[in-house]
Amino acid sequence: QVQLVESGGDSVQAGGSLRLSCQVPRSGLTCAAWFRQAPGKEREWVAGIYRGSRSTRYVDSVKGRFTISEDIGKTTVYLQINSLKPEDTAVYYCAAGYVGRGTCFDPSPKVDEYKYWGQGTQVTVSS
Repeated sequence: QVQLVESGGDSVQAGGSLRLSCQVPRSGLTCAAWFRQAPGKEREWVAGIYRGSRSTRYVDSVKGRFTISEDIGKTTVYLQINSLKPEDTAVYYCAAGYVGRGTCFDPSPKVDEYKYWGQGTQVTVSS
């Protein structure tokens, strides 16, 4: 079972920035996404990148502050997080799968749509 490996989580003050990284296998995966889960809340889709076209989508609450991207070799997917807010505090998960563009940008996907998941990286934002 392939596990994705995330890194980059940290404790920062509000207004700060972080860049999360996710190592993904070179296996023709069509979509990579970032999710987050805050304490006591359900897992939330945050951003997706459809790898063929490198098109991206974001949940409304992070638009303008988060940027999902990938390196040219398509082995690393990034989530640049700027202007961090306390409400961004969560465990951030990377996921990847062989899904179509519609599923890749679905803000409420089924968990098993994504074949691979990481174990999460903690982001804590203090005010």
